[in-house]
Amino acid sequence: MDYFNQESKRLRFRKLSENDIPGWTEFFDDNDRLHFLAMDSTKTKGFLAKDWITRQLQRYQESGFGLLAVELKENGKLIGMGGIIPRELKGKSEYEIAYSLKPKFWKMGYGTEVAKQIKSFGFKNLETNRLISLIHVENSDSIHVAKKNGMHVLFRTEFMEMLVDVYGIER
Repeated sequence: MDYFNQESKRLRFRKLSENDIPGWTEFFDDNDRLHFLAMDSTKTKGFLAKDWITRQLQRYQESGFGLLAVELKENGKLIGMGGIIPRELKGKSEYEIAYSLKPKFWKMGYGTEVAKQIKSFGFKNLETNRLISLIHVENSDSIHVAKKNGMHVLFRTEFMEMLVDVYGIER
């Protein structure tokens, strides 16, 4: 199992580093969906990018998981992040398939490709019978990706002060 070095048809996944902070600031440019992620819009994009990547580096240390850098194979360009986030939900340990893409890479099939790769890795390498995705109830694009990844709504709950549907797929 090498969580930190994965590939799909068009994408390469790798461990994030602090060197990715400047490139991740682009995620916050013209992004009208930050409210789906409970982002504090009063903070600078530099602060948000550093905080986001620092949280992933902490997750690597604590659980061996977290979001990975997602790059285009053809040129190595950072287009987003994707990976597994361990969650505690309703008293149960779960593994979340999570991803975020820079706005200029939306609607190109990359979200689905990321989600399917992470699902494949999870079911091959984790001792779990279910993977989930937490999706804001109004995030139609992520709902579409979850459905293309074979997921369906398990239940609705509040997460990070937002109403989310918990999508899931069984092994």
